[in-house]
Amino acid sequence: MPKTPPVLIDTPRLQMRHFCIADVDDVFEFSTHDEVTRYTGDAGVVKTRQDAMNLITELWEEEYRRYGYARYALVHKGDNKVIGFCGVKYLEDEGRPDIGYRMLPEYWGQGLAYEAAQAAMDYARDELGLTNIMAEAVVENIASNKILTKIGLTLVDTYHRYGFNVNRYE
Repeated sequence: MPKTPPVLIDTPRLQMRHFCIADVDDVFEFSTHDEVTRYTGDAGVVKTRQDAMNLITELWEEEYRRYGYARYALVHKGDNKVIGFCGVKYLEDEGRPDIGYRMLPEYWGQGLAYEAAQAAMDYARDELGLTNIMAEAVVENIASNKILTKIGLTLVDTYHRYGFNVNRYE
């Protein structure tokens, strides 16, 4: 059985680590969930388990090698399940990191997204030395917009992208 990557970020209820191929079923689950991808701009990109495997091996693992960071597997300690992702990724077109997160709806409304996002922001700044971190959230995604301001980002612009009105935070 493949070894699970080490924990990088540990919070009271969550852990974050690199994704690995053993996570394929969980990645497939949260990447194909309509409520999870509702405001993401990439709904429908993952349609099969092979698509989920490609996301792990061709995107996240490649970004870990190239930049030293990417989205991390978000593991709920209570059931040891990968429930989504959280972390920063490097945006080529921006020339800087973006913080983002997703999780299955049964874990919403418990403060877990804030717990994860704050820990990921602290890790990005303190351990990775990243600055000038940005984020985007669809205007209608009220919870995510609140989280982004709560972790210290400031709304700087609103524009249309991916068929949505999007708030930009820096």
